[in-house]
Amino acid sequence: MALDQTYKTLAVILCVLCLTGCVQAAPPDLLVALESIDQDLIALRAPEAAPEEYGQFVHRWVSLKARVQLDDDLIRWPWESNDLENELRRLYIMGERTVSQLHERQASQHRAAQAKVARLEEQLHTIAARIESIDGRILLGEKGVQTDLLVKQARSFFEQKDFQRAMQAAEKADHALKAQASLLSQELGRYADESRIVYWQTLAKQTIAWSRIHQSTAIVVSKADRELTLYKSGRKVLSYPVRLGFNGMLEKQFQGDGATPEGRYRVTDKRGQGQTQFYRALALDYPNAEDRRRFELAKKSGRIGPAKGIGGQIEIHGADNELLAQTLGCIMLDNPNMTVLYEGVSVGTPVTIIGALTRENTVALALSELAQRKDKI
Repeated sequence: MALDQTYKTLAVILCVLCLTGCVQAAPPDLLVALESIDQDLIALRAPEAAPEEYGQFVHRWVSLKARVQLDDDLIRWPWESNDLENELRRLYIMGERTVSQLHERQASQHRAAQAKVARLEEQLHTIAARIESIDGRILLGEKGVQTDLLVKQARSFFEQKDFQRAMQAAEKADHALKAQASLLSQELGRYADESRIVYWQTLAKQTIAWSRIHQSTAIVVSKADRELTLYKSGRKVLSYPVRLGFNGMLEKQFQGDGATPEGRYRVTDKRGQGQTQFYRALALDYPNAEDRRRFELAKKSGRIGPAKGIGGQIEIHGADNELLAQTLGCIMLDNPNMTVLYEGVSVGTPVTIIGALTRENTVALALSELAQRKDKI
């Protein structure tokens, strides 16, 4: 009887020891921590940002979870070696290290992308203002729209914390801005050309001299300054701002190009209300003999297609309404200014249209600034 009682006491002690001293093969809190690490890695875009490290983590995590399920019912003594737990802890350390590295990398990418996108937006704002000042947006066409979209795309990726794609879009936008500057320099570079400036200055001086010699009126239009000046007996009597064709800064090549012609012309007709679609108009003798000569040479060289015509009906005119607020290649004044000009000139008045009067014209200055910013992009 005493011996039986002793066995019972030992059994109770062993049960208590089992309940209080035995442990599970995989601690639940460690498994929860690893699940959290896995979620952190996904949130940090580890599959894209650190594919090798994430691949190793996932492979080992899947394998260890399978072992956890197999060993789920096993109970071990605290002093027993637990290889599964050790491997889980090593995986946790590895995952935690990867999360830390990705946090640091993401913070660095955030700073770089933030600076890049902000600088790009500032560049675009400044360049857009310069392009607008020289009527270059129409000239750029889809290139300008594409650049705007790329900058907005870079900002959108940044806001989504996709810094890698934000940088990629910003790089594309950088190249697009450089291409814009190059295109404008190619198309409008003559406004900074020394020999062309001297030629335009000579035309203007000759027109003013003619006005003085003949004691008559003459008009000089500077496209770069968008300014019309009326001279009488060689002296400036008034100056008005003007609008040009939608591609007005270009030298006119053919009908429909939206460019405003350059050269020496004369007023061939004064058209009042009912004689023109505009408020009032001074018709010019475009195309003259020089225009026709240039046009034929351009056609022979292939610069102008065989189906293109030289065009005509170039006028200095006012605006009748908002629908006609954009001219197609003529020179437009506000109606009150057009009234004064219309009454101040007669048929036969010389009209000289030039690109610019000075080397420091608005187009040349804008191109210079665009070139400088292009080098900094």
